[in-house]
Amino acid sequence: MSTTTKGSLVTERQPLQDPPESERVRPFADRERVRRKRQALELGVLDGHLGYFVRRLQVWIFQDFGRALASFDIRPAQFSVLVVIEANSGLSQADLAERLGIERARLVRLLDGLEKRGLIRRQPSPLDRRSHALVLTREGQKGLKRMKLLAAEHEANLAKRLGSEKREVLLAVLREFP
Repeated sequence: MSTTTKGSLVTERQPLQDPPESERVRPFADRERVRRKRQALELGVLDGHLGYFVRRLQVWIFQDFGRALASFDIRPAQFSVLVVIEANSGLSQADLAERLGIERARLVRLLDGLEKRGLIRRQPSPLDRRSHALVLTREGQKGLKRMKLLAAEHEANLAKRLGSEKREVLLAVLREFP
């Protein structure tokens, strides 16, 4: 044991010791206890709210997507933008924002990031000098090709989790919304 003086305060430093058995962390046991506790909690009216479960599914999907495409450091919104630009080369920012349901100001920041990474290019629109046409760069095309393979693995993982039939039904229902 050693002593330290701080101003007029003298403190004793205790040697490092293992915590008592009752305070030791048991990761697996703790995770299992938390899982059981979570299952025991009642959801109340949320158990009948579609929005609650759609949001839970979205969180799971985004986390799985993030893991699947971690090597690209790409978020679902960025991936969506790249895919739609690839499918509609030369489209305007306004058309892209409307189709994906992204606020224009947020889309501008998103496009700025993709442009800085060399994945897209804004070029003057041949149809309207006031707007830009969006195109993938060669680097963007190559990167997106690899991203789509990983995204397909993510979708297969989701289908495995839901079951192919449920996935198709859910997709058909969700396509009916704007």
